[in-house]
Amino acid sequence: MSTTHTATVPSTARYRPARAFARHYLEMVVAMFVGMIALAPVWSWVAEWIGAIELFARPDLAALVMATDMTIAMSAWMRFRGHGWAPIAEMAAAMYLPFIILFVPLWAGLISEAALMVAGHLLMLVAMAGAMRLRPQEYTHAHHAAQQV
Repeated sequence: MSTTHTATVPSTARYRPARAFARHYLEMVVAMFVGMIALAPVWSWVAEWIGAIELFARPDLAALVMATDMTIAMSAWMRFRGHGWAPIAEMAAAMYLPFIILFVPLWAGLISEAALMVAGHLLMLVAMAGAMRLRPQEYTHAHHAAQQV
């Protein structure tokens, strides 16, 4: 009587891609927070310097500035970690599109400024996960810092 042995995959190996995906996602979210904190004072200073501080009172422009702050830092982090330009561009689109879509109901008076910010950020997080799902291989394995030549 012969028995066949089947190879079993250790349970930790099955979860490595999910952990890598979650780690990439969290790294980008942290980079976004760093961008908001670090770049917001720069925008305020520039707006004050050119005498356009009233522009920041507009919720649509404030949302675009905030998305830009987050995108700059997140894109820099992704590039440092070795991601290519296409995934970076997709992730940048995920940062802006939720807000741009919500501008229509904002301008129509259907949502408030607070709703724009809350819904925009929540939809941004969903859009980021969606962009990551477009390229699972990009986000389920370890990336290393880009080699400096």
